[in-house]
Amino acid sequence: MKIDFVGKRYYFIALSLVLIVVSLISIFTKGFNVGLEFIGGSEVILKTSKDYTIVDVRNKIAELGEEFKKARIIEVRALGQEEHRTFSIIVSPRNENGALRTYNADEKAEISKKLEEILDAKVVSFNEVSGDAADEIKNLTWKAVVFTLLGILVYVALRFKFAFGVGTVVALIHDVIITLGFFSIFGFEMNIAAIAAILTLVGYSVNDTIVVYDRVREFGRKFKGRDMASIVNDSINSVIIRTINTSLTTFFTVLMLLLFSTGSIKSFAFGMTVGVVVGTYSSIFIASPIVIRWGKSI
Repeated sequence: MKIDFVGKRYYFIALSLVLIVVSLISIFTKGFNVGLEFIGGSEVILKTSKDYTIVDVRNKIAELGEEFKKARIIEVRALGQEEHRTFSIIVSPRNENGALRTYNADEKAEISKKLEEILDAKVVSFNEVSGDAADEIKNLTWKAVVFTLLGILVYVALRFKFAFGVGTVVALIHDVIITLGFFSIFGFEMNIAAIAAILTLVGYSVNDTIVVYDRVREFGRKFKGRDMASIVNDSINSVIIRTINTSLTTFFTVLMLLLFSTGSIKSFAFGMTVGVVVGTYSSIFIASPIVIRWGKSI
């Protein structure tokens, strides 16, 4: 049975525009739950058997100082993790000049001891990132994303034609914006692992898109003179089973990671879970219509 993917492309483009608008609104109004790597400061991860809420933890640690009154507290929990609760406490200590500073070894030991006493908990880790390191990580991260997109545009344009390269990059921008939007909407931590997921998504989505484009080029040469929309639709139908099988295999793998993991890996798993769906969708319904409009010849 042949499905008319191309004939319904405007409905899917409209859906994508809605998702992009919603994502951008959330990104620019709500923002991100930014990880320690991007803001700098100190993060204490602790486990407790007590049935605390985030409000309980905040009230108890307020006595440790002004920075703890303003601390960002996140509960980290995996599916089935009922025997204890894990909390991430991020603080931004400042020196007399108001600049971000890190704790020395004695301060870290004292803070860990007090937190364990106050919350009847066990400090699992005490991580710190300086302000300069956070700024450098932010700059390098966004450069990595931009140069990745540019590199893919050049590669696909050289392998196929420029219209294919444009279609690929538009689809990737679509994927990245919507995935970032989901991070903003659902409040998952935007950290290095999340960026790794986005870059992995870019590679995964490109692979799906190139499979479709390769079949479009093959059919275009085989059936010269046929309408481009018909060629693209036949190409999608010829690879759709392979695409679905590959995507479902990856989706269920990263979904299990999302459900049963904690910490940074959870952000990676969330990004990949959303990204696999969005990337597969864009390869069919976003990248292909651009070829129909611009790729008059293969």
